[in-house]
Amino acid sequence: MTVTQNTLRDITEEPDLGITLSDGCRLSARIWKPVDADDDPVPVILEYLPYRKRDGTCARDALTHPWFAMRGYACVRVDMRGNGDSEGIMEDEYAPQEQADAVEVINWLAAQPWCNGNVGMMGISWGGFNGLQVAALGPEPLKAVITLCSTVDRFADDIHYKGGCLLNENLGWGATMWSYSSRAPDPALRENWREMWLERLEAEPFLPDLWLRHQRRDAYWRHGSVIEDYSALKAKVLAVGGWGDAYKNAVPQLVEALPAAKGIVGPWVHKYPHFAVPEPRIGFLQEALRWWDRWLKDLDTGVEDDPDYRAYLMDGTRPAAWYFERPGRWIAEAEGATSHLETKTLHLTDESLSSTAGTLTKTVASPAHCGADAGEYCAIWLGPEMPGDQRRDDALSTTFDSGPLTTDMDIVGAPKITLTVSSDRPQAQIAVRLNHIHPDGAATRITYGVLNLSHRAGAADPRPLPPGQAEEISFALDHIAYRVPKGHRLRVSISNAYWPLIWPSPEKTNLSLTAGQIALPQRPTSGGNEHLFEPPTAADPWEIETLRPENHIRRQEVDMVTGHVDLVIEDDFGRVRDCDHGLITSTIARERWRIHPDDPNSAQGSCHWTDELERDDLRLRTEASCEMTSDATHFHLSARMEAFENDELIFERDLTQSIPRDHM
Repeated sequence: MTVTQNTLRDITEEPDLGITLSDGCRLSARIWKPVDADDDPVPVILEYLPYRKRDGTCARDALTHPWFAMRGYACVRVDMRGNGDSEGIMEDEYAPQEQADAVEVINWLAAQPWCNGNVGMMGISWGGFNGLQVAALGPEPLKAVITLCSTVDRFADDIHYKGGCLLNENLGWGATMWSYSSRAPDPALRENWREMWLERLEAEPFLPDLWLRHQRRDAYWRHGSVIEDYSALKAKVLAVGGWGDAYKNAVPQLVEALPAAKGIVGPWVHKYPHFAVPEPRIGFLQEALRWWDRWLKDLDTGVEDDPDYRAYLMDGTRPAAWYFERPGRWIAEAEGATSHLETKTLHLTDESLSSTAGTLTKTVASPAHCGADAGEYCAIWLGPEMPGDQRRDDALSTTFDSGPLTTDMDIVGAPKITLTVSSDRPQAQIAVRLNHIHPDGAATRITYGVLNLSHRAGAADPRPLPPGQAEEISFALDHIAYRVPKGHRLRVSISNAYWPLIWPSPEKTNLSLTAGQIALPQRPTSGGNEHLFEPPTAADPWEIETLRPENHIRRQEVDMVTGHVDLVIEDDFGRVRDCDHGLITSTIARERWRIHPDDPNSAQGSCHWTDELERDDLRLRTEASCEMTSDATHFHLSARMEAFENDELIFERDLTQSIPRDHM
């Protein structure tokens, strides 16, 4: 019998609960819990992040945590060490210190009189990562995890490297953290806010420098990668992702690896599914409540009988850099995710993408700016960040088209590409896109994958290519669930550049293809929905006064004199005042990615974030900037941090580093 709880409880909120760790560092937590929790203890749902609970994650916190609290949970949102209103210094992402702190926090929470001793961890992205990582350490009170938009392998599937290629997001997100962790605590909460701020500014690491010193899958990346030992995960895992997000592969991986895990993948970008886009959204909070009630309250909610894998099968649509809605239907696999599905093999030939093998004698020699329509690696800021019409990139690639499909084709899983390839240089990269070609020629990217060819036999011990020697390589494209309609075509597009998604090889290369095939995971064509979710719901939204609306710009520029091609990104997140405590915040992020089509070593990435906090007559501002270039042998990084109090410069710091390229 399935049990549900319908009685809502009155709740209270505490904005700055102090949790003092064993080394004396005080972490700041925001907590929502039933007013009678001391008399009727409740489980805890922990979200543990560096993203500033006071002014960073307020919008989503307001929609989510009070909703659970009213249904009998204590929701605790902790600023991790060195961020927001917490003391200390953060040295790295997913560091042993971060995880040890989390275990201490969990044990402290479980021992509180208002807690029944059971704890769950929930989070998206960073919080999705560390939920899995902390669960692998096995703290006894941690009974369940809901991980969203995360990964099981930090080297293979985070923002640093993909297929052994250096992602430009390594610099881009490093710049984001250079900004986030440089911001001051709220002066209203900390009398020693200025001392904390200066200590933070002085010690804050420039993380791209650290990440770039590990260009192969070494012990640094194995730490925190739960794929190393799935058996360590004793907590019950619900994994959630989105096809518009970078982190889509972990959901089927976790479902296949953990006997009790369940997975949900929708059409969404990097957001919680009860307010994500593109629509349709789902009643994520209700799904999460069923998970918590089962594993933290021991109620029979039926979650164990849910299909192992629920995925949104998207109808093939015309390409666009942004979607508000994706038509399609929900499909369900009772057991496992996609590994049991049959595959259809198509061959790459000189004539076409064919069901039969044929001669292949093609060369891949893309200009360095191929990839301009790849979209953001991780669509998150709700601007025009998704891959657009692929025709421009396809014109700079080597392509293979199928004939018109005779029936609808449902591609569900991770396509696998196998190529026999040789290179004229010892260091090269390859990008493969699977595209949907509409009758008028428009090209929608279905999924893609990239490979640093020095990593063809593994990421732990890369080897240069013997120039001119053909080798067989295989790698998977990202998981997807996509319907290509009858009468439309498939295209495999291959390039040896994918800028500005990945950093280019040190030299121009020419690749020769002599054999190739792609295995497409096929699922019998689905009719209507095979699973239905409740409609989305949420608590009351964050109350703010908008002083400057947000605005997002993506602009491509071509210098007709020099030939350089630039992608310009400007994300103005607006200026708002919190109607509860009055803090005014403002953030603007800028990026520029430049390259010359004929010169991979002209690549340049630059980022600049401006952040402001205002309270009464006090105005605090940081200017966090960085840049990356390369030559044939080294990557070159520079970064600058400036901090201002009422427009007076009170801190400045410059960093420069050159790091050897390691088969990259």
